[in-house]
Amino acid sequence: MGKDKVQGEGNYDAAREYDEEVRAHAANPERVKKEAEAAKKALEGKEGEELRKAEEEGKSHAKG
Repeated sequence: MGKDKVQGEGNYDAAREYDEEVRAHAANPERVKKEAEAAKKALEGKEGEELRKAEEEGKSHAKG
């Protein structure tokens, strides 16, 4: 990105890079499946209660 490129109210280059990375990640079904299995295992394991509490804490701050 050139220094003279105006970003305004957001960094469009960073947003575009993030979107591309998210799409690439989601397009890999093996990777997504592996991560989903790891998350399920974590929820069912000893850290599950802590993860659920963190989720509720996050939801309490959400708007809408």
